[in-house]
Amino acid sequence: MNFLAHLWLADRSATSLAGAVLGDVVRGSDLSAYPVAIAQGIRLHRRIDAWTDCHPQVVAARTGFVAGERRYAGIVIDLVCDYVLAGDWARHSAEAFDAFCRRAAAAVAAEAASFAAAGARAPDAGGFARLLQSYAQADGIDRAVARIGLRLRRPEGFLRAAEGWPALAQRLRPSVPKLLDELGVRVAQALAPDP
Repeated sequence: MNFLAHLWLADRSATSLAGAVLGDVVRGSDLSAYPVAIAQGIRLHRRIDAWTDCHPQVVAARTGFVAGERRYAGIVIDLVCDYVLAGDWARHSAEAFDAFCRRAAAAVAAEAASFAAAGARAPDAGGFARLLQSYAQADGIDRAVARIGLRLRRPEGFLRAAEGWPALAQRLRPSVPKLLDELGVRVAQALAPDP
């Protein structure tokens, strides 16, 4: 899952929106530098990633990538899931998509101290809201692919893997709601107090 799906799951489970993003930023298992709610969000983000990577639908989607590109399949699938979620937003939330993006971005930007503890800068609320909103458009995903490619030392394999993302989105569109619902159940189970 990419930013939007992590934020949707955090919002649905009333856990930290900033922690849902910081899960991609913070390294290591020592989370003592973070408030309890943020640390919980980081741990939850990591669990969601692990559950997603092992989910049969994601495993099956990964097999459609050729050797040399398969190592980047998870990144492409994450972007595609955000694209599908954004495009079908009304199916998953009563809150308007743009309003959710602005609210989530403001909550993430408000936790600048936690980003600083991770050695990073908190995203600007307006810019981050626009980034989340861009996931609803094909050119927004294309820009995300280009940004990710710039961060890679050898982007060629990733860029080749990402070329077919629109077709992958069409194939995954019917199964993403089930995947999100199952992840929501797993999150609720993980947060439930021990009997």
